[in-house]
Amino acid sequence: MAKKTEKQYKKRYYTRKKQTQNNTPSPAIRIIPLGGLSEIGKNMTVYECMGDMFIVDCGNSFPDSEMFGVDLVIPDFTYITENIDKIKGIVITHGHEDHIGSLPYLLREVNLPVYATQLTKGLIENKLIEHSLKSVVEINVIRPGDRIQMGCMTVVPIHVNHSIPDAVGLAIESPAGTVITTGDFKIDYTPPQGETTDLATFAEYGRKGVLAFLSDSTNAERHGSSASEKTVGRSFEQFFDKASGKRIIIATFSSNIYRIQQILDLAVRHGRKVAVSGRSMVNNIQMAFELGYLKAPETIMIEADKVKDYDPGQVVLLTTGSQGEPLSALSRMAGGTHRQFSIGRNDFIIISATPIPGNEKMVTKVVNGLLKLGAEVIYESMYDVHVSGHACQEELKLMLNLVKPQYFIPVHGEYKHLKRHAMLAEGAGIPEENIVIANIGEVLKIDDNGITVEETVTAGQVLVDGLGVGDVGSVVLRDRRHLSQDGLVVVVFTVDGCSGQLLSGPDIVSRGFVYVKESEALISEARLAAREVIEKYRAYDYQDWTVVKSKIRDRVSMSLYKKTKRSPMVLPIVMEV
Repeated sequence: MAKKTEKQYKKRYYTRKKQTQNNTPSPAIRIIPLGGLSEIGKNMTVYECMGDMFIVDCGNSFPDSEMFGVDLVIPDFTYITENIDKIKGIVITHGHEDHIGSLPYLLREVNLPVYATQLTKGLIENKLIEHSLKSVVEINVIRPGDRIQMGCMTVVPIHVNHSIPDAVGLAIESPAGTVITTGDFKIDYTPPQGETTDLATFAEYGRKGVLAFLSDSTNAERHGSSASEKTVGRSFEQFFDKASGKRIIIATFSSNIYRIQQILDLAVRHGRKVAVSGRSMVNNIQMAFELGYLKAPETIMIEADKVKDYDPGQVVLLTTGSQGEPLSALSRMAGGTHRQFSIGRNDFIIISATPIPGNEKMVTKVVNGLLKLGAEVIYESMYDVHVSGHACQEELKLMLNLVKPQYFIPVHGEYKHLKRHAMLAEGAGIPEENIVIANIGEVLKIDDNGITVEETVTAGQVLVDGLGVGDVGSVVLRDRRHLSQDGLVVVVFTVDGCSGQLLSGPDIVSRGFVYVKESEALISEARLAAREVIEKYRAYDYQDWTVVKSKIRDRVSMSLYKKTKRSPMVLPIVMEV
């Protein structure tokens, strides 16, 4: 038999069967990513077919170093609110913050049913309680294999392994064809709990024909396969032996139920009590016990304020702060400001997480603080105290070969991750023209004519600062950046409201620019520049203080820059009496 050419192989492998008969064109399906592309986190995608829509995930991301004072970054929900009458619901793949963190902010604006697995539902409810929304939101429990109707589309959850139980990928069956999204996944052949990723179901859809495939790209740059979560358990076993006589403190993600269970099991075997510190850790562990995802003797758990009643070698403390968050329990311990726990030579601390990109400096600061207090600190770069929950290259290639999609869209990652995943897909035989690296807000239309970018909708990021949502924009960030770099100079003067005559001032107040007492000549020159502007406009009997303040700002800024080569924010304030 003649050997098939590469071109013939590709045609057989990726040609999709027609979805309708009698040569009637298939309907189009539209995929609209509102987050999760060219970034880590903020995952959110809308699927639309024949006028019906639904949402997959609604996550947040964390601010970068240029977002001064910002607490969270969430997707722009404009497209959702504009199409609310078409949207049938929200399906959540798993319970990590980058997939559920923005739900409370969306559900404040729109009332939509949520579909999630049991553990994910519990994590969502904890968040909704904080926002006083639990009683008004309908959360439906789904299981792998269920069929969830979203208008003309049917969503089928598929079990996958991740660093949290109850994670699922989704098969979206539509009149246009089947679209599969993996969610966050890995292939763990020896998971600590439950079953392995359901490769058989992915392969079955591949045999039937998959129109488009969206797959997790987070680890697309890493060769080989991801390590099993049980690797961490074996490392922890060694550390428990090494830490004999010392208090063990372990910082990890509060949602990593697999890891917490392994820690509980080791504590039982070593005769240690377990205490919990950090609000999210306390809430999530309590919820996981109630739902049966965590199991341990009741006597093993103690309250955090009881730790002092036990010898150090009898206690394990589970805490938040694996990312160096400034207000987390571990950060306060490192800074010596925690009201319950003081760190010393009798502490053995394990930071069981990899820093999220951008958090490296904060984690290093915490590690340094703990070491200075005399503790022994173990972190990810030293030993196997953390494994990724995301598939590496060999797992990604296996999934591509099982699903055999006609079109491939890499998701969940920075651009370099998406690009690398696209290269893997091309190497697996998918034609280059059938691979699309999309941008947030682009409407990807797939029909019999192929895949095209139909339009771009309103999308991007909304900043959450305290109780304010969206009230910190580019202008505010620019001002904060300006203040952080060069400081603030305030020019205050008082004038007669009738005559415009200068009564007092101008006085100069400096914050974050120079120390006034040591820069009297510089301040005097700035004061003189401001006075000249005021006198000039008073002489012309011109009292539009908006213009005067603008002129003062320009003159004072110029004066200061000539002497210092710095440009502080200049804020003129006029008081009329």
